[in-house]
Amino acid sequence: MSQILDPRPQADRDPGPLARWLLEGHTKGIEGPDAKADGRHEHTWWQVMCLTGVDYFSTLGYQPGIAALAAGALAPVATLILVLLTILGALPIYGRVARESPNGEGSIAMLEHLLTWWKGKLFVLALLGFVATDFIITITLSAADATAHIVENPFTPRSLHGHEIAVTLVLVAALGAVFLKGFKEAMGIAVALVAVYLTLNAVVVGHALYHVATHPHLLGAWKGRLFHEHGNPLAMLGIALLLFPKLALGLSGFETGVAVMPLVQGDPSDTPDRPDGRIRNTRKLLVAAALIMSVFLLSSSLVTTLLIPPEEFLAAAGDRPAGKANGRALAYLAHATFGEAFGTAYDLATILILWFAGASAMAGLLNIVPRYLPRFGMAPEWTRAARPLVLIYTAVAFAVTVIFRAGVDAQGGAYATGVLVLMTSAAVAVTLSARRRGARGAAVGFAAIAVVFAYTTVVNVIERPEGVKIAGFFIAAIVAVSLVSRLWRTMELRVGRIELDAEARRFIQEVGDEELHLIANHPDNQDFAEYEAKERETREDFVIPSDCPVLFLEIYVRDPSDFAEALEVRGVAVGDHSVLRAEATAIPNAIAALLLHLRDETGRRPHAYFNWTEGNPLLYLIRYVLSGRGDVAPVTREVLRQAEPDPARRPAIHAGV
Repeated sequence: MSQILDPRPQADRDPGPLARWLLEGHTKGIEGPDAKADGRHEHTWWQVMCLTGVDYFSTLGYQPGIAALAAGALAPVATLILVLLTILGALPIYGRVARESPNGEGSIAMLEHLLTWWKGKLFVLALLGFVATDFIITITLSAADATAHIVENPFTPRSLHGHEIAVTLVLVAALGAVFLKGFKEAMGIAVALVAVYLTLNAVVVGHALYHVATHPHLLGAWKGRLFHEHGNPLAMLGIALLLFPKLALGLSGFETGVAVMPLVQGDPSDTPDRPDGRIRNTRKLLVAAALIMSVFLLSSSLVTTLLIPPEEFLAAAGDRPAGKANGRALAYLAHATFGEAFGTAYDLATILILWFAGASAMAGLLNIVPRYLPRFGMAPEWTRAARPLVLIYTAVAFAVTVIFRAGVDAQGGAYATGVLVLMTSAAVAVTLSARRRGARGAAVGFAAIAVVFAYTTVVNVIERPEGVKIAGFFIAAIVAVSLVSRLWRTMELRVGRIELDAEARRFIQEVGDEELHLIANHPDNQDFAEYEAKERETREDFVIPSDCPVLFLEIYVRDPSDFAEALEVRGVAVGDHSVLRAEATAIPNAIAALLLHLRDETGRRPHAYFNWTEGNPLLYLIRYVLSGRGDVAPVTREVLRQAEPDPARRPAIHAGV
């Protein structure tokens, strides 16, 4: 029977009140794609839909204006294509992603296993760079657009004009403060904002639709304009397809929808391995959000195109000021239709939801990063805690805001690039998953959707290359920080727990009250003659009495690009020689962890015996970092020295020629 223990030494220093506050809620349990959600902060699916909806639904603040500016009279047709791709493409894809990664890892976890070793880790880091691009720009772009609504409101003091950067920084700081306070407060704010915002939009759009229905000449004028500008329906469809990439911001809510899955309440019968209730409720979330947004996108695009003069959508250029509907088409209608009081109420709701749109992005980042970087050894353990990450993300958002001078249009390309790359990766992941399951029809359908998303991504990158540049910066920063962290943490134990099978435990018990002597062996033939010769040589070199029992210890490296995992130790008898065998990510760290575990189990200080390795120490250090091997004896001793500061309790390392 195996025993599971944590070999990591307990810290004996009080971290202090500030550190305790920062590390409160440290999520040690989140270790990988199969990690189990802790379930302490679960909410009903419609509440979580509101959290993702502050991002998704808030795009109504600028999406109709973007569509009208990009497509003109064709905006409703281009928006229809967007809605069809949402319902027929994104929705089934992310429904499948939710089933295959129910702990919120998204498509990254599905793609992680396509590549092994360091290639797989670098691939994941690149995807995390696009995640950072998507989510950080969500925070900064939404805050910048909220600032635009503040400045354009007729009751806003004119003194705020020209101070857009400062106002945006205040909004970003306020968002960070909410998450420093606690996630429960963030959920309550999201539910209230979405309820008020959707209600006000229903009033504005509903009245506008009634106006269009009671004034048929508006539809006639729009139809005449379409045929005058584009000739025939096929030409309109072709142009709308070409313009579709510029409207891709309307797909922004799906990745965050699956990223916050651990917050979705499941059924009482759910188990960590089969959270069927959580999966089902998440799919309800995705369907409800997609349907609500689709209705609003279509109707708002139609009424803003028909009721707002085209020149009011234009952005500022030269001496020409921006049109009054630029970036705020529905707000323009609210003011024009119901007066300044209602319009100001609508502005306030829009400002608040745009400000808080970053909440779903912040929640997604707080869920995704602890599942990957600490597990890869590419971030310190404290990054599993929420508050330090909130401070880091807020600082990055400050920098992005200053660099782009709080400009909405300037950040649109980067936002769309992040969204589209993640949706393309999700489509590819689901396609490969369907192919592995043998579902050929589903694989073909998902592949077609992947091609559409890939085309959209390429077109967006060509037209707005700044998105790839920003993503490239995030990727480079993540890789650089990750490699530094990995080097910094190479001397950690890097073993989460140790499991000894029954035979291994029997070998240790048979030693009795004798000292533990372990021979670190690099096996060749694994036959009796090898172990016999190795034992005789070790006893002679280190003067171990013949009546003292010895155990052989063999560690095999499985994937050195991994960082921490369980150490499963098997006992194997080769003649009358007892061998302990295990697989690990690095040989020295695994040996050190096992020696500490044996010390704690038996109450005796183990002795481990090694041969010195001939060669250049620097080359061996590089080999150790990349392959988990190297000059084992000195590295094992250094790992032990850092893990156990008391030399009297530290397992003894003996090395000979």
